[in-house]
Amino acid sequence: MAEVRLFRTFSSPFALRIVWALKLKSIEFDTVMEDFPHKSALLLKYNPVHKKVPVFVHNGKPISESLVILEYIEETWKETPLFPEDPTERATARFWAKFGDEKLLTSIFQSVLRKGKDQEEAKLDARKNLKYVEEQLRGKRFFGGETIGFLDLVLGWMANLISILEETSGQEIIKEEQCPLLLKWIKDFSEVPIIKESMPPRDKLISKFQAMQQA
Repeated sequence: MAEVRLFRTFSSPFALRIVWALKLKSIEFDTVMEDFPHKSALLLKYNPVHKKVPVFVHNGKPISESLVILEYIEETWKETPLFPEDPTERATARFWAKFGDEKLLTSIFQSVLRKGKDQEEAKLDARKNLKYVEEQLRGKRFFGGETIGFLDLVLGWMANLISILEETSGQEIIKEEQCPLLLKWIKDFSEVPIIKESMPPRDKLISKFQAMQQA
């Protein structure tokens, strides 16, 4: 069997989406846990440019960046497809995946980490971005339709990190009256066995984010 290894940390939401994809496709893999800020020599060898996780190694060949890794997994293992068949739907999923990483994730973190006027502006930006994402769930259980797909995995960080950020900051990030579809998706996504069993320990994440907010 082909050798598959995943370099990750316990808390990285970007690495977690790779774990979910591999398990959904029933791909056996070995996990190499990194302990940042101490980076292993192998991680630095496999990802000398960014020096971060996730790094996916298949038959000795490394691939970096989670969205790129997901595409590689999809192209290499055809079983249990994660992408829609329709080219337009695939392109749309890629657009919202990029939006999630570059706009939504950033705005949510800024909404709890910034102070004063900057924080209020970040909150407005985060709510606007959440509404954009909410619209993609109309008429669907998951972003992928009736089953979990590529975009669900990419946005899956919301299923645990948002509640943790709310708890550690004392702020409400998602309002039920504004994003009911998104909150239902979070519940449904979190209850899928493969997703649930792979979630990182909540207490460790809380400690990590408490430290971030106090820094």
